[in-house]
Amino acid sequence: MAKNTKPDMSCARVKQYQSSDIGSCERHNERMNESYDNINVVPERIDMNVHYKSPDGKSYMDILRQMEADGKVSTRGLRQDATLFDEIIIDVNTMYFERKGGYEYAKEFYAEAYRFIEEKFGADNVISAVMHADEINRVTSDDLGKDVYHYHLHAVVLPVVEKEILWSKRCKTPELRGTVKEVINQISHSKKWASDIPLTDDNGNAILRKNGKPKYRASYSILQDELFEHMSERGFKGFQRGELGSTSENLSSLQYQIMKDKERLTAIQEKIQSEQIKYKPAHNVFKTVNEIDEMGQKTITGKIAMSKDDYSKLTALAKEGVTSRGEIRKLQDNVQYYRERYYDSATALETMKNRYNELKEKCKPYLEAMEHFPELVRSFIDKVRELFIVKEAQERAEKEAKEKARQERIKARKNKRGMER
Repeated sequence: MAKNTKPDMSCARVKQYQSSDIGSCERHNERMNESYDNINVVPERIDMNVHYKSPDGKSYMDILRQMEADGKVSTRGLRQDATLFDEIIIDVNTMYFERKGGYEYAKEFYAEAYRFIEEKFGADNVISAVMHADEINRVTSDDLGKDVYHYHLHAVVLPVVEKEILWSKRCKTPELRGTVKEVINQISHSKKWASDIPLTDDNGNAILRKNGKPKYRASYSILQDELFEHMSERGFKGFQRGELGSTSENLSSLQYQIMKDKERLTAIQEKIQSEQIKYKPAHNVFKTVNEIDEMGQKTITGKIAMSKDDYSKLTALAKEGVTSRGEIRKLQDNVQYYRERYYDSATALETMKNRYNELKEKCKPYLEAMEHFPELVRSFIDKVRELFIVKEAQERAEKEAKEKARQERIKARKNKRGMER
């Protein structure tokens, strides 16, 4: 029976991708690799994955470029390293689906979750949405004594916002200057995920930053609320919203697997210890090969006759041997499994070391400056921080001014239409 001391939690995570790294996301989601870093992927079940929106053989970048060519979206003014894609990963505890009906229930659940994605980002802005049904949950499988799979949804979307393009001051028609020239669907991760919901304390008072400005709720947290409300309203119940501020939502797959593997290893060690106690009586019986061969005497009929004591010892050894054979096989499988996990972890660790060394090299000038001129560096950082705060205030003021001007233009158009009537 699977242990389930914790309530089932929904989880919605967001990962950002640039044009340079979206390929790795695409290969994973669309199962285009020949092998996978995630050893829980069962290739024989890949055909059971369900696409709610398929890229139809086109690459994610090709779809984006075609949409741009058709005028549906715009990347105008974006930096080369700008975020172009957001991946929304939605899942609930494995046991939630196992109790509700498994694969068939998961398909219905994520079909509704996909409708939520469409409403949130626009159907045209969804590049791909696929439910993975091919990743085994080894911990739950061991607990239940059968193969159990972890169902979850990967949705790749474009973070699109409407942006008004105004006529410039150089426009030859004075009346048009500063008015709306066109409205474009601009890709902008920062604007799409900008939050305007202030954080409040227990008394309902706004929580302020050091500069006196209000803090806002994280947009990803709001996404969790919206997902939970959407699914609950449509009859999908029996789970809770992911815990606020929970770090478990952001654990990498490798970290999560290592954590679970430690739990599995502890359980195996406890099992081995219990088996040693269970077979203690048999372990008190010691016989060499020659002694076993000499046990019993051959009768005239060709049968072997032996004393009751020898028979008890021989059967005890036989039982221990048969049972130990199965345990040895299990331990060999576990050794192989953990050897593979060790190699995966070692590879991941080596990658992290390389990234650390690259980062250290990039920071070398700063570290040397801190060593020789710490006060000067701190002073410089403080000035940069001050400039950033000033720039942020200016951008906010400009944004508020533009919004005010936009509202005034809308009001003027309404008044003009009213007068014309």
